[in-house]
Amino acid sequence: MKFTATQIAGILEGTVEGNPEVEVSKLAKIEEGTPGSLTFLANPKYTSYIYSTEASIAIVGNDFVADQEVKPTLIRVEDAYKSFSKLLEYYNQVKLSKSGIEQPCFISDTASYGEGLYLGAFSYLGDNVRIGDNVKIYPNVYIGDNVTIGDNCVLFAGSKVYSDSVIGNTVYIHSGAIVGADGFGFTPNEKGEYSKVPQTGNVIIEDHVDIGAGTTIDRATLGSTIIRKGVKLDNQIQIAHNVEIGAHTAIAAQTGIAGSTKIGKHCLIGGQVGISGHLTIGDKVRIQAQSGIGRNIKDGEVLQGSPSFNYADWNRSYVHFKNLPKIVQAVNKLEKQQNNG
Repeated sequence: MKFTATQIAGILEGTVEGNPEVEVSKLAKIEEGTPGSLTFLANPKYTSYIYSTEASIAIVGNDFVADQEVKPTLIRVEDAYKSFSKLLEYYNQVKLSKSGIEQPCFISDTASYGEGLYLGAFSYLGDNVRIGDNVKIYPNVYIGDNVTIGDNCVLFAGSKVYSDSVIGNTVYIHSGAIVGADGFGFTPNEKGEYSKVPQTGNVIIEDHVDIGAGTTIDRATLGSTIIRKGVKLDNQIQIAHNVEIGAHTAIAAQTGIAGSTKIGKHCLIGGQVGISGHLTIGDKVRIQAQSGIGRNIKDGEVLQGSPSFNYADWNRSYVHFKNLPKIVQAVNKLEKQQNNG
């Protein structure tokens, strides 16, 4: 699909400087721009490339002043980075704009769906499924019985949504993600053998949530596992039964959250963080990568380490951690001098 400079400027509310009819059909980094591509300049470190790039169109800020000839047609905007991000979002919407029902697939007689549905081949819609408008379901997606999905959602190939899950509007679920699998509930007997505890709850995912590839969200034992509005989950995250994650919290890859822990709003959690069960983590908490959380956390705390403690204290302590062999050697030397004295 091709776009002219005039069309792009219209989307971005920018102004064209150069040929308004020049066309582009692809995106490129400024140092790798080729004819027919669109690029942008936001970081001053890359300014030199604006004079050498072969891209046909470049998005620049209104404050950009060229000190030599520029080959591309320029589109001037208030903020080049935000405008390019907006354009990427628009491009992605166009790219994902599919509709229709491919065959073979299975749709239960009791399932219903709204306008603009795209249902990819080999997908499965179970009994009493309710799907809103403009939902895109890619091939090999499984949607179990009694699932509700709101408007403008995208479920990428191979994702699975188990029975009774409730998904809000504008939710993105990436390939390999599993919503609503059984929680890890087993009870041992006197022989040390385990019996399964039935997991009879569900998963609720509110609006504007993104779920990364390979992430798993377990159904509750009783009640609901809840992912609140605007939460962003990276790839390969494990969220156990009865967890609740507060609105607009972002969690990086390979983090694991044990059962019944409640996480507050606007938290930032780094990669490979481990969080124990039955904890309460406050709002606006920041947890650095590879930290281990085994206690309740108050609002606004910044943590690092395993077991974790205050981030500033951790940094000060690390100076001593890396010098520990020298410190031990010095202490041993003092003890030896005292014993010989």
